[in-house]
Amino acid sequence: MNLLEFGARRTVAVVGYDRLAVFEMAVPCEVFGIDRSAMGAPTYGLLLCAADPPPLRTSEGGFTVDTPHDLSHLPQADTLIMPAWRDVHETPPDHLLDALRAAYERGTRIASLCSGAFVLAHAGLLDGKRATTHGMYAGLLAQTFPRIDVDPSVLYIDEGQVLTAAGTAAGIDLCLHMVRQDHGAQAANLFARRMVVPPHRSGGQAQYVEAPLPPKVDEDPLGETMSWAVTHLDEPLTVQAMASHAHLSPRTFARQFLAMTGTSPLRWLLVQRVAAAQRLLETADLTVDHVAQACGLGSAANLRLHFGRVVGTSPTAYRKAFRQRATDDVAPGAMGLTAS
Repeated sequence: MNLLEFGARRTVAVVGYDRLAVFEMAVPCEVFGIDRSAMGAPTYGLLLCAADPPPLRTSEGGFTVDTPHDLSHLPQADTLIMPAWRDVHETPPDHLLDALRAAYERGTRIASLCSGAFVLAHAGLLDGKRATTHGMYAGLLAQTFPRIDVDPSVLYIDEGQVLTAAGTAAGIDLCLHMVRQDHGAQAANLFARRMVVPPHRSGGQAQYVEAPLPPKVDEDPLGETMSWAVTHLDEPLTVQAMASHAHLSPRTFARQFLAMTGTSPLRWLLVQRVAAAQRLLETADLTVDHVAQACGLGSAANLRLHFGRVVGTSPTAYRKAFRQRATDDVAPGAMGLTAS
Protein backbone atom coordinates (compact mmCIF):
# COMPACT_ATOMS: atom_id res chain seq x y z
CA MET A 1 0.00 0.00 0.00
CA ASN A 2 1.27 3.41 -0.96
CA LEU A 3 2.02 5.71 1.98
CA LEU A 4 -0.34 8.41 0.69
CA GLU A 5 -3.23 5.98 0.86
CA PHE A 6 -3.07 6.14 4.65
CA GLY A 7 -4.05 9.81 4.71
CA ALA A 8 -2.60 12.94 6.27
CA ARG A 9 0.30 12.58 8.66
CA ARG A 10 -0.70 13.04 12.29
CA THR A 11 1.35 14.37 15.19
CA VAL A 12 1.61 12.75 18.61
CA ALA A 13 2.90 14.57 21.70
CA VAL A 14 4.29 12.56 24.61
CA VAL A 15 4.44 14.44 27.90
CA GLY A 16 7.75 14.10 29.73
CA TYR A 17 8.59 15.08 33.29
CA ASP A 18 11.27 14.58 35.90
CA ARG A 19 11.55 10.97 37.18
CA LEU A 20 10.00 9.74 33.96
CA ALA A 21 9.08 6.04 33.60
CA VAL A 22 11.40 4.66 30.90
CA PHE A 23 9.20 1.94 29.40
CA GLU A 24 5.97 3.92 29.30
CA MET A 25 7.81 6.81 27.63
CA ALA A 26 9.51 4.48 25.16
CA VAL A 27 6.33 2.72 24.01
CA PRO A 28 4.72 5.71 22.23
CA CYS A 29 8.15 6.76 20.96
CA GLU A 30 8.58 3.31 19.41
CA VAL A 31 5.09 3.22 17.92
CA PHE A 32 4.81 6.80 16.70
CA GLY A 33 8.40 8.03 16.44
CA ILE A 34 9.85 5.73 13.74
CA ASP A 35 9.63 6.40 10.01
CA ARG A 36 8.07 3.22 8.59
CA SER A 37 7.39 4.56 5.10
CA ALA A 38 9.91 2.14 3.58
CA MET A 39 7.64 -0.76 4.50
CA GLY A 40 4.54 1.01 3.24
CA ALA A 41 3.28 2.10 6.66
CA PRO A 42 2.16 5.59 7.71
CA THR A 43 4.58 7.82 9.59
CA TYR A 44 3.63 10.06 12.49
CA GLY A 45 5.23 13.24 13.73
CA LEU A 46 6.44 12.87 17.34
CA LEU A 47 7.04 15.57 19.95
CA LEU A 48 8.40 14.84 23.42
CA CYS A 49 7.09 17.79 25.43
CA ALA A 50 8.69 18.43 28.80
CA ALA A 51 6.50 19.50 31.72
CA ASP A 52 9.64 20.13 33.83
CA PRO A 53 12.87 21.86 32.78
CA PRO A 54 15.05 19.37 30.83
CA PRO A 55 17.15 17.35 30.96
CA LEU A 56 14.64 15.01 32.60
CA ARG A 57 15.80 12.23 34.89
CA THR A 58 14.24 8.80 34.53
CA SER A 59 12.82 6.88 37.46
CA GLU A 60 15.03 3.90 36.73
CA GLY A 61 18.22 3.15 34.83
CA GLY A 62 19.97 6.47 35.48
CA PHE A 63 19.03 8.01 32.11
CA THR A 64 18.54 11.66 31.35
CA VAL A 65 16.30 12.83 28.53
CA ASP A 66 16.60 16.14 26.71
CA THR A 67 14.08 17.72 24.34
CA PRO A 68 13.62 21.11 22.70
CA HIS A 69 9.84 20.92 23.21
CA ASP A 70 7.76 21.93 26.20
CA LEU A 71 4.04 22.12 26.94
CA SER A 72 3.67 25.16 24.70
CA HIS A 73 4.09 22.79 21.73
CA LEU A 74 1.05 20.67 22.65
CA PRO A 75 -1.31 22.60 20.31
CA GLN A 76 0.66 21.13 17.38
CA ALA A 77 -0.47 17.61 18.30
CA ASP A 78 -3.51 15.63 17.21
CA THR A 79 -2.90 13.14 20.04
CA LEU A 80 -1.45 13.68 23.51
CA ILE A 81 -0.09 10.77 25.54
CA MET A 82 0.52 10.87 29.28
CA PRO A 83 2.94 8.08 30.34
CA ALA A 84 2.95 6.53 33.82
CA TRP A 85 3.01 9.23 36.50
CA ARG A 86 6.01 9.37 38.83
CA ASP A 87 4.02 9.05 42.08
CA VAL A 88 0.33 8.14 42.31
CA HIS A 89 0.16 10.02 45.64
CA GLU A 90 1.53 13.26 44.16
CA THR A 91 -0.80 15.89 42.74
CA PRO A 92 0.55 16.97 39.33
CA PRO A 93 1.55 20.63 38.96
CA ASP A 94 -1.11 23.13 37.91
CA HIS A 95 0.62 24.06 34.66
CA LEU A 96 0.48 20.43 33.49
CA LEU A 97 -3.18 20.02 34.46
CA ASP A 98 -4.05 23.31 32.76
CA ALA A 99 -2.26 22.16 29.60
CA LEU A 100 -4.23 18.91 29.57
CA ARG A 101 -7.54 20.71 30.05
CA ALA A 102 -6.68 23.13 27.25
CA ALA A 103 -5.81 20.22 24.95
CA TYR A 104 -9.12 18.56 25.77
CA GLU A 105 -11.00 21.77 24.96
CA ARG A 106 -9.20 21.91 21.60
CA GLY A 107 -10.49 18.43 20.80
CA THR A 108 -7.10 16.72 21.07
CA ARG A 109 -7.25 12.96 21.56
CA ILE A 110 -5.75 12.26 25.00
CA ALA A 111 -4.45 8.90 26.22
CA SER A 112 -2.84 7.75 29.45
CA LEU A 113 -0.59 4.76 30.00
CA CYS A 114 -0.56 2.90 33.32
CA SER A 115 -0.63 5.36 36.25
CA GLY A 116 -0.82 8.28 33.83
CA ALA A 117 -4.56 7.91 34.42
CA PHE A 118 -4.04 9.69 37.75
CA VAL A 119 -2.90 12.82 35.93
CA LEU A 120 -5.97 12.75 33.68
CA ALA A 121 -8.10 12.18 36.77
CA HIS A 122 -6.62 15.20 38.57
CA ALA A 123 -7.38 17.27 35.46
CA GLY A 124 -11.03 16.12 35.63
CA LEU A 125 -10.87 14.48 32.20
CA LEU A 126 -12.08 11.09 33.45
CA ASP A 127 -15.10 12.28 35.44
CA GLY A 128 -18.18 10.30 34.44
CA LYS A 129 -16.14 7.99 32.21
CA ARG A 130 -14.89 4.42 32.31
CA ALA A 131 -11.15 4.22 32.78
CA THR A 132 -8.44 1.75 33.64
CA THR A 133 -4.95 1.73 35.06
CA HIS A 134 -2.50 -0.85 36.37
CA GLY A 135 -4.32 -3.39 38.53
CA MET A 136 -2.19 -2.52 41.54
CA TYR A 137 -3.40 1.11 41.39
CA ALA A 138 -7.04 0.56 40.37
CA GLY A 139 -8.39 0.54 43.93
CA LEU A 140 -6.61 3.77 44.80
CA LEU A 141 -7.84 5.45 41.61
CA ALA A 142 -11.44 4.44 42.34
CA GLN A 143 -11.19 5.54 45.99
CA THR A 144 -9.54 8.88 45.24
CA PHE A 145 -11.78 9.74 42.28
CA PRO A 146 -15.24 8.28 42.94
CA ARG A 147 -16.72 9.94 39.84
CA ILE A 148 -14.65 7.62 37.63
CA ASP A 149 -15.94 4.16 36.69
CA VAL A 150 -12.68 2.24 37.16
CA ASP A 151 -12.43 -1.12 35.40
CA PRO A 152 -9.25 -3.02 36.38
CA SER A 153 -10.05 -6.06 34.22
CA VAL A 154 -9.27 -4.71 30.75
CA LEU A 155 -6.11 -3.87 28.78
CA TYR A 156 -7.41 -0.47 27.65
CA ILE A 157 -10.59 1.59 27.43
CA ASP A 158 -11.59 3.88 24.57
CA GLU A 159 -14.07 6.55 25.66
CA GLY A 160 -13.80 8.50 22.43
CA GLN A 161 -11.62 11.54 23.00
CA VAL A 162 -10.05 10.08 26.16
CA LEU A 163 -8.40 6.66 26.31
CA THR A 164 -6.68 4.83 29.17
CA ALA A 165 -4.40 1.78 29.24
CA ALA A 166 -3.58 -0.69 31.99
CA GLY A 167 -0.07 -1.41 33.21
CA THR A 168 3.16 -1.39 31.22
CA ALA A 169 2.80 -3.49 28.03
CA ALA A 170 -0.90 -2.62 27.74
CA GLY A 171 0.39 0.72 26.48
CA ILE A 172 1.46 -1.10 23.31
CA ASP A 173 -2.08 -2.41 22.88
CA LEU A 174 -3.55 1.07 23.25
CA CYS A 175 -1.04 2.69 20.90
CA LEU A 176 -1.73 0.08 18.21
CA HIS A 177 -5.45 0.64 18.79
CA MET A 178 -4.95 4.33 18.04
CA VAL A 179 -3.01 3.46 14.87
CA ARG A 180 -5.96 1.24 13.92
CA GLN A 181 -8.32 4.17 14.56
CA ASP A 182 -6.23 6.53 12.44
CA HIS A 183 -5.28 4.31 9.52
CA GLY A 184 -7.12 0.99 9.75
CA ALA A 185 -6.32 -2.60 10.66
CA GLN A 186 -3.77 -3.11 7.90
CA ALA A 187 -1.62 -0.25 9.17
CA ALA A 188 -1.82 -1.53 12.75
CA ASN A 189 -0.76 -4.96 11.51
CA LEU A 190 2.27 -3.44 9.77
CA PHE A 191 3.29 -1.67 12.96
CA ALA A 192 2.80 -4.83 15.02
CA ARG A 193 4.82 -6.92 12.58
CA ARG A 194 7.70 -4.44 12.76
CA MET A 195 7.54 -4.51 16.57
CA VAL A 196 7.12 -8.32 16.69
CA VAL A 197 3.97 -8.10 18.82
CA PRO A 198 0.38 -9.23 18.21
CA PRO A 199 -1.76 -6.54 16.55
CA HIS A 200 -4.56 -7.28 18.98
CA ARG A 201 -4.59 -9.15 22.29
CA SER A 202 -7.85 -10.59 23.51
CA GLY A 203 -8.62 -10.81 27.20
CA GLY A 204 -7.64 -8.48 30.01
CA GLN A 205 -5.30 -7.92 32.93
CA ALA A 206 -6.62 -10.95 34.81
CA GLN A 207 -4.85 -13.35 32.48
CA TYR A 208 -1.47 -12.08 33.72
CA VAL A 209 -2.06 -12.25 37.48
CA GLU A 210 -1.26 -15.85 38.26
CA ALA A 211 -0.69 -17.58 34.92
CA PRO A 212 3.09 -18.00 34.50
CA LEU A 213 4.68 -18.10 31.09
CA PRO A 214 5.59 -21.63 29.97
CA PRO A 215 9.33 -22.22 30.43
CA LYS A 216 9.70 -23.85 27.01
CA VAL A 217 8.01 -23.26 23.68
CA ASP A 218 7.12 -26.94 23.32
CA GLU A 219 5.21 -26.72 26.60
CA ASP A 220 2.76 -24.30 25.00
CA PRO A 221 0.66 -26.26 22.50
CA LEU A 222 -1.70 -23.35 22.00
CA GLY A 223 0.52 -20.92 20.09
CA GLU A 224 0.89 -23.15 17.06
CA THR A 225 -2.82 -23.96 17.08
CA MET A 226 -3.77 -20.29 17.25
CA SER A 227 -1.48 -19.54 14.29
CA TRP A 228 -3.02 -22.45 12.40
CA ALA A 229 -6.55 -21.25 13.14
CA VAL A 230 -5.83 -17.75 11.83
CA THR A 231 -4.86 -19.25 8.46
CA HIS A 232 -8.05 -21.34 8.33
CA LEU A 233 -10.65 -18.74 9.26
CA ASP A 234 -12.74 -19.55 6.18
CA GLU A 235 -13.31 -23.06 7.51
CA PRO A 236 -15.96 -24.13 10.08
CA LEU A 237 -13.55 -24.17 13.02
CA THR A 238 -14.80 -25.60 16.30
CA VAL A 239 -13.30 -26.04 19.74
CA GLN A 240 -13.10 -29.74 18.93
CA ALA A 241 -11.07 -29.06 15.78
CA MET A 242 -8.71 -26.66 17.56
CA ALA A 243 -8.31 -29.06 20.48
CA SER A 244 -7.53 -31.89 18.09
CA HIS A 245 -4.86 -29.78 16.40
CA ALA A 246 -3.32 -29.09 19.83
CA HIS A 247 -3.55 -32.81 20.74
CA LEU A 248 -5.72 -32.00 23.75
CA SER A 249 -9.22 -32.91 24.83
CA PRO A 250 -11.77 -30.11 24.20
CA ARG A 251 -12.23 -29.56 27.95
CA THR A 252 -8.47 -29.36 28.63
CA PHE A 253 -7.96 -27.16 25.58
CA ALA A 254 -10.70 -24.72 26.64
CA ARG A 255 -9.36 -24.57 30.19
CA GLN A 256 -5.77 -23.94 29.09
CA PHE A 257 -6.88 -21.44 26.46
CA LEU A 258 -8.77 -19.39 29.04
CA ALA A 259 -5.82 -19.48 31.45
CA MET A 260 -3.35 -18.38 28.76
CA THR A 261 -5.41 -15.74 26.96
CA GLY A 262 -8.09 -14.60 29.39
CA THR A 263 -10.86 -15.41 26.91
CA SER A 264 -12.62 -18.46 25.46
CA PRO A 265 -11.54 -20.14 22.19
CA LEU A 266 -14.76 -19.17 20.42
CA ARG A 267 -14.61 -15.56 21.58
CA TRP A 268 -10.97 -15.33 20.45
CA LEU A 269 -11.89 -16.90 17.12
CA LEU A 270 -14.70 -14.39 16.61
CA VAL A 271 -12.34 -11.45 17.22
CA GLN A 272 -9.86 -12.91 14.70
CA ARG A 273 -12.61 -13.25 12.10
CA VAL A 274 -13.75 -9.68 12.62
CA ALA A 275 -10.14 -8.47 12.35
CA ALA A 276 -9.79 -10.38 9.07
CA ALA A 277 -13.01 -8.77 7.87
CA GLN A 278 -11.57 -5.33 8.70
CA ARG A 279 -8.51 -6.03 6.54
CA LEU A 280 -10.63 -7.22 3.61
CA LEU A 281 -13.02 -4.28 3.85
CA GLU A 282 -10.04 -1.93 3.68
CA THR A 283 -8.15 -3.61 0.88
CA ALA A 284 -10.41 -5.84 -1.24
CA ASP A 285 -13.33 -5.06 -3.56
CA LEU A 286 -15.43 -7.93 -2.23
CA THR A 287 -19.11 -7.78 -1.41
CA VAL A 288 -20.05 -7.95 2.26
CA ASP A 289 -21.36 -11.47 1.61
CA HIS A 290 -18.00 -12.57 0.18
CA VAL A 291 -16.12 -10.94 3.05
CA ALA A 292 -18.31 -12.85 5.51
CA GLN A 293 -17.60 -16.13 3.73
CA ALA A 294 -13.85 -15.48 3.52
CA CYS A 295 -13.71 -14.82 7.27
CA GLY A 296 -15.81 -17.82 8.25
CA LEU A 297 -18.81 -15.77 9.39
CA GLY A 298 -21.06 -17.27 6.75
CA SER A 299 -23.48 -14.52 5.81
CA ALA A 300 -23.64 -10.77 5.55
CA ALA A 301 -26.21 -10.68 8.35
CA ASN A 302 -23.92 -12.65 10.66
CA LEU A 303 -20.98 -10.40 9.78
CA ARG A 304 -23.01 -7.26 10.47
CA LEU A 305 -24.11 -8.60 13.84
CA HIS A 306 -20.65 -9.55 15.12
CA PHE A 307 -18.83 -6.66 13.40
CA GLY A 308 -21.15 -4.20 15.10
CA ARG A 309 -20.58 -5.77 18.50
CA VAL A 310 -16.78 -5.86 18.21
CA VAL A 311 -16.01 -2.72 16.16
CA GLY A 312 -19.03 -0.58 17.00
CA THR A 313 -20.09 0.15 13.43
CA SER A 314 -21.33 -1.66 10.34
CA PRO A 315 -19.05 -3.27 7.72
CA THR A 316 -20.34 -0.86 5.08
CA ALA A 317 -19.76 2.21 7.26
CA TYR A 318 -16.29 0.93 8.20
CA ARG A 319 -15.34 0.42 4.55
CA LYS A 320 -16.68 3.83 3.58
CA ALA A 321 -14.79 5.55 6.40
CA PHE A 322 -11.42 4.05 5.53
CA ARG A 323 -11.85 4.27 1.77
CA GLN A 324 -12.86 7.93 2.16
CA ARG A 325 -9.87 8.52 4.45
CA ALA A 326 -7.55 6.94 1.88
CA THR A 327 -8.59 9.36 -0.86
CA ASP A 328 -9.65 12.58 0.87
CA ASP A 329 -7.56 12.83 4.04
CA VAL A 330 -4.27 13.95 2.47
CA ALA A 331 -3.87 17.66 3.16
CA PRO A 332 -1.50 19.87 1.15
CA GLY A 333 1.90 19.93 2.80
CA ALA A 334 0.85 17.28 5.31
CA MET A 335 3.80 15.09 4.44
CA GLY A 336 6.29 17.69 5.67
CA LEU A 337 6.17 16.73 9.36
CA THR A 338 8.86 14.45 10.69
CA ALA A 339 9.48 12.78 14.02
CA SER A 340 11.37 15.09 16.32
